[in-house]
Amino acid sequence: MAEVNSNINNVEYLSWGDVDALIDHLLPQLRGPYDALVMVTRGGIVPGGIISEALDIRDVLTAAVAFPPSDNRPETQLAWPSFLQFPGEEFLRGRRVLVVDDIWDSGRTITAVRGRIEALGGFPELAVLHYKPGRSAVGASGPNYYAAVTTSWIVYPWELWRRGDLAPASLAPSSPTPTLS
Repeated sequence: MAEVNSNINNVEYLSWGDVDALIDHLLPQLRGPYDALVMVTRGGIVPGGIISEALDIRDVLTAAVAFPPSDNRPETQLAWPSFLQFPGEEFLRGRRVLVVDDIWDSGRTITAVRGRIEALGGFPELAVLHYKPGRSAVGASGPNYYAAVTTSWIVYPWELWRRGDLAPASLAPSSPTPTLS
């Protein structure tokens, strides 16, 4: 997710219980079995891990995608991403793959992952916790599965350490993060 913008008026802070409820809503929709799960970094790591445990998916992989900075010019909106990390063809070819991310905002990241999996001969299905259809930049397509539709800026519990100045006191960390020596 991008950095919080001071112009954002509708911010929704989620608790771990909220995330559990979203995943509980998402799980019955999924039409497994899946041969593998690809978590889109970083937002898809936590929900992907929980979903892989719930569905007993043993091949859990990660995809890290970066787009060049966008300045709202059409040519930057259409730029190709860089895949910083991606599973090899041997993990995807001929396999049903569940791709998990936290949110479909523009949809560019998760659809780039879908396209690359398809190019490698895999059969991806996309699942997100939150879907923002009004912000989608990839046409009429959307995720195959989603737990909720929103127009809000979502702050997940695993993001609060970065957004503590915006978090309600009840959700802010109660003590400093321990350091390892």
